[in-house]
Amino acid sequence: MPENSELTSNYWNSRYLDQNTGWDIGHHNVIHTDYVAHIGDKGLHILEPGAGSGYTTAYLYSQGFYNTYALDYASAPKNRFLERNPTFPKEQYLTQDFFELDSRFDLVLEQTFFCAIDPQQRVDYVNKMHSILNPNGKIYGVLFNFNKNEGPPYGGSKKEYINLFKSKFNIIRIENAKNSIPQRQGSELLIELQKK
Repeated sequence: MPENSELTSNYWNSRYLDQNTGWDIGHHNVIHTDYVAHIGDKGLHILEPGAGSGYTTAYLYSQGFYNTYALDYASAPKNRFLERNPTFPKEQYLTQDFFELDSRFDLVLEQTFFCAIDPQQRVDYVNKMHSILNPNGKIYGVLFNFNKNEGPPYGGSKKEYINLFKSKFNIIRIENAKNSIPQRQGSELLIELQKK
């Protein structure tokens, strides 16, 4: 496993180039897309951080959610994404450090981004999410529910997440996820957090 200081864009790029991407489920996640479809507001500005192959971004865009953005630290997945999705606006797939992002969104879809960052950056993650969300903006998705100090992926617990987010977000729900993909059944918490 890499040292936390080695979780650079080069590290993640090499994971994609080596096809060492166990987090890539090969399709959009219905946990996210069903939620967005239920909201139904096609004017929402949506971000999928750590998007990688960007299946959810591509699906939402194809359904008319044209303000959907992908973000990844590595450049390799963007190139592959654009080959698969030639009508997607390339400027809406952002290749940069999340912590340097200077855009605003109504909704951030969380899947395997939080678990991939250095746990020492989790407070920074909360602060950055708060800063990039518009008033009443939300984080929605899943976080891992297991103890694992070495990673990535890094684990965590419901209690830890409540303590982490409660100062900046209203916790609408943190509960066991019911629609996880088969290989993650029982190991994910569904989160819905609204910016205070």
